[in-house]
Amino acid sequence: MLSIIQILLLVLNVIWFIIIAHLIMSWLINFQVLNLHQQLVAQIWYGLQRLVEPIYGPIRRVLPQMGGLDLAPLIALLGIAALRIVLYNNISAFY
Repeated sequence: MLSIIQILLLVLNVIWFIIIAHLIMSWLINFQVLNLHQQLVAQIWYGLQRLVEPIYGPIRRVLPQMGGLDLAPLIALLGIAALRIVLYNNISAFY
């Protein structure tokens, strides 16, 4: 059972870094440091979009419209942090 919790923590860490990479890349695109007309940048961007959209979609349906502000990544990161805390606090029950 301990192995399952460790695998879940690994998956949460990977999702955490994918969301962070998506956030940083969106800022770089918005500040025109990166250009979506470059093929490599566009492929990475659309790949990250396809990975995070299943996470952001349900969160965006629940959150109210905030104009141009998207709080879905923040809520997703808070949810991942909460899941990590729950798993770490209950890991001793599986020894």
